[in-house]
Amino acid sequence: MKKHLSIILTLLIFISCNSNTPKIYLGQGIMSGEISTNSVILQSRLTQSDTLINNDLPGIHGFAMFEIASDVGFTNSKRTKLLEAIPDNDFIIKKKISGLESNTNYYYRVLFGENKDDLEESETGTFRTLPGAENSAKVSFAVVTGMNYYHFHYGKYNRDKAYTGIDKELGYPALVAIKSLKPDYFIGTGDNVYFDHPAKSGFDKAVEKGDNPHPGIFGGVEVTDKAGLRQKYHVQFMQQRFKDLFANVGTYWEKDDHDYRLNDADPYTEFPISHELGISSFREQVPVVDMEDKNAKTYRTYRMNKDVQIWMLEGRDYRSANSDPVGKEKTLLGKEQIEWLKNSLLKSEASFKLIVSPTPMVGPDDMYKKDNHVNPQGFKHEGDELFAWFKENSFLENNLYIICGDRHWKYHAMHPSGFEEFSTGALVDNNSRAGRVAGDKDSTDPNAEIKQFFVEGTPESASGGFLLVEVERQNDIPTLTIGFYDEHKKLLYRSIKKPNKY
Repeated sequence: MKKHLSIILTLLIFISCNSNTPKIYLGQGIMSGEISTNSVILQSRLTQSDTLINNDLPGIHGFAMFEIASDVGFTNSKRTKLLEAIPDNDFIIKKKISGLESNTNYYYRVLFGENKDDLEESETGTFRTLPGAENSAKVSFAVVTGMNYYHFHYGKYNRDKAYTGIDKELGYPALVAIKSLKPDYFIGTGDNVYFDHPAKSGFDKAVEKGDNPHPGIFGGVEVTDKAGLRQKYHVQFMQQRFKDLFANVGTYWEKDDHDYRLNDADPYTEFPISHELGISSFREQVPVVDMEDKNAKTYRTYRMNKDVQIWMLEGRDYRSANSDPVGKEKTLLGKEQIEWLKNSLLKSEASFKLIVSPTPMVGPDDMYKKDNHVNPQGFKHEGDELFAWFKENSFLENNLYIICGDRHWKYHAMHPSGFEEFSTGALVDNNSRAGRVAGDKDSTDPNAEIKQFFVEGTPESASGGFLLVEVERQNDIPTLTIGFYDEHKKLLYRSIKKPNKY
């Protein structure tokens, strides 16, 4: 009898170990986004593995739901309806949850599996809802741009310039620095992935020069279809340091040119990725809009606490062609968004008003460009009109500041009208460069009309990194602190602001 039982047990173990039931992973971790005082968008993706398979992270069919509670033990938790991960949405599960309490730490996890009746639990993530207009509790957030996967892993078309640390496969060192500073939130201002890197033209030039560029995981050319766009996000967000960070902070997202179509793209640029596909990819891949709300805008504002309100702009969807003649009809933001921006600014009673723009408004920038509000042959006319309106409506006295992404160097600069801008610089060291200095004949400010308080103006000073924004009461006075950090958490520069009325 014992012999028979042993045989049966061995057979059961063999059947269990050789089951055709596929293993399901959350290879890109878990993420929360668009945090308000009472709502959040939770997101994850069901995958076949938690490591790359043929240079991608394939999705897998399955079912999942989110569970959320205000304590880590998940007592009195709430669960969403069961969601199905299907190819049409890249096996992403995403759900907006409302009815939350303000200024509260929430914990969440995913219950997921191949079928509806056998679900396993994910790791636990956390986020904090916004304190809101009546609460002066401290808030902090990191702001980044330029997360260039190819430049980090393979160099700028030259494999010798790639990151060489033994921790390379974990991803970008700056993410460790951000996580250790424990911000409440993370804002990606755009260039979150690079659809056009490595660009075929740059790759071919490197070959001609004998630089021995590495083709990397994308074969040396930019992506040209939906599968390629999705792959860019897969390999980016499966890096462990992204998963570690995003499980612990709420996120907000903007898109810019490289994660929309290609460098300096407008809706009319010829490229295999269409305007519509560039927009839909962004809405699909990050928790920026409710999947059930097809009309949700990607420009929006949040009153974070009593003392700060942020405005996040959309710089690609509504713009005129970059090549259009300069003049009042040429727009980067579109009339509807500009009216929304003006009206919501006028209504705000926050001590500090922060516009977070995917592209610069003050600069200076490279003179040859036509892509943003700084460029004379681009959208400077609209930028000048906005600054004039800001000044006419007393926003110099009412503490309006601009934070921008896109530029690959950090700076703090003042427009001739008096408004100040803080540029995040590129997150990745290998994607940074020397910035334009006021008075440079090849810049948009050859006459040095812009005042620069801080700028990474030389190759030696350029570094990867991010901004950390903190708003809190000090002796009951609202205080805005903006710190520039390199990717190893070294503080490079800090600006502290008090409201003019105090």
